[in-house]
Amino acid sequence: MRNLPDPCVVVLVGPGAAGKSTWAATHFPPSAVVGSDALRALVGAGEDDLAASADAFAVLDTVVDHRLRRKLTTVIDTLGLDPAKRALYLAKARENGMSCVAVAFDTPAAECRARNRAREAKRIPVDVLSAQLKAWPKVRESLPHEGFEHVLSPEPVRVVPKAFVDAPTAVARQEETPTGLRFGLHLGEFRFAKPTGEALREIAVAAEAAGFDAIYVMDHFRQIPQIGRPFDDFPESFTTLAHLAAVTSRVRLGTLVAGVTYRNVAHLGKIVATLDVLSGGRAVCGLGLGWFEAEHTAYGWRFPPVPERYKLFEDALRLLPVLWGPGSKPFHGEVLAVPETMCYPRPLQERVPLIVGGGGERRTLRLAARYADHANVLGDLATVRRKAAVLAEHCAEEGREVGLTHLSTTLVGRTDADVAAEVDRLKPRNRSAATYAASVHAGTVADHVGRFRDLADAGVGEVMVRLPGLAGPEPLAAFADVIAAFR
Repeated sequence: MRNLPDPCVVVLVGPGAAGKSTWAATHFPPSAVVGSDALRALVGAGEDDLAASADAFAVLDTVVDHRLRRKLTTVIDTLGLDPAKRALYLAKARENGMSCVAVAFDTPAAECRARNRAREAKRIPVDVLSAQLKAWPKVRESLPHEGFEHVLSPEPVRVVPKAFVDAPTAVARQEETPTGLRFGLHLGEFRFAKPTGEALREIAVAAEAAGFDAIYVMDHFRQIPQIGRPFDDFPESFTTLAHLAAVTSRVRLGTLVAGVTYRNVAHLGKIVATLDVLSGGRAVCGLGLGWFEAEHTAYGWRFPPVPERYKLFEDALRLLPVLWGPGSKPFHGEVLAVPETMCYPRPLQERVPLIVGGGGERRTLRLAARYADHANVLGDLATVRRKAAVLAEHCAEEGREVGLTHLSTTLVGRTDADVAAEVDRLKPRNRSAATYAASVHAGTVADHVGRFRDLADAGVGEVMVRLPGLAGPEPLAAFADVIAAFR
């Protein structure tokens, strides 16, 4: 089974009766297939109305052009024997930033003729089919040199978000040479049918049972626009973590990430220390610059300019370990001054892990290398590889080792049908299924095992996942299969 990126353009090439339409109907939904036969029926007297061919191809080119502009996977079901037409489709795909593959139907001539004779309708005139079969060897030899990303045989295919195209190879690596990986559940939505406390308890218990190593919450006071509406339910982060501490026994608990502008930093340190004590030494402190200006405005908080926030951020990274340590020595930073760094009871952990949120390569990752235990980054595999290299350079300069973590939205199902059903249920009405699926990394268990193995190979030690539409414990069962592959 080969994975193709969604969206992509698939150009079918082969003589009549070679099996092109049957293959397309097997592997793609009818809406994705643009065929000359169907369009002859639309503009002419029927699918075998050869006199309507010119008009049918004019409509086909228009349909293909509009679908590609909208970045929709499109299967072009024609003979594909005209090199000028193939070049046109390839050029249109590149113009719209889409992958383009050809599928070569090298069906034996005798088999094509036998299939054609067996047809009760749409039978190709013998002389026409003979001309196509005669032209086929030259076309077959030309295809590998025309610039297609791949020239495939009519093998089984799946169209998947780009992140999963190479997943089968990575899955094989994980099976042959397993590697470990930590998993964190990131909670960012609180739309529950049950009371919030009860729903969170069920989710947290299920997360531990599924094998998650940590649970994180966003540190905001209203829902962010990337996820929902300002008036959606959104409980305060550290109060929520205290509740989760009471209903779990193993998972680490933290914010991803606490904004340094929201609280007095020494007070933040006291809150985290208390969480660590009450949870039995399971607190994690994620820390970031703070970015949500509208939230600051709504709550009457000052939103400092970026340079000032960076100064506050660096002071916080320096202050917190001092506050969590013994004694009560004074701290004087660039913008923070704490006369007595007293925090009792002290955290149970010798060092509460600090996670720096943000992938800024010049400043944020440098600060992570200098002060933190982990740096959390976003983005696709190529982006993560680049950030990992930059972080490694900063760490070498600082003489420290810092772990790399990765956060992404992740929709997982056990089968392609499960995934498609969830995408259809959750996607906004104004978004295509393909666009939404790509935005939430919608894939099967195997798809995600491959994606996470690639991230592990890029240097990621922990992946944090936000499961879209998580309203109860049920989706965690499928994700348990992903986690099991890394144990």
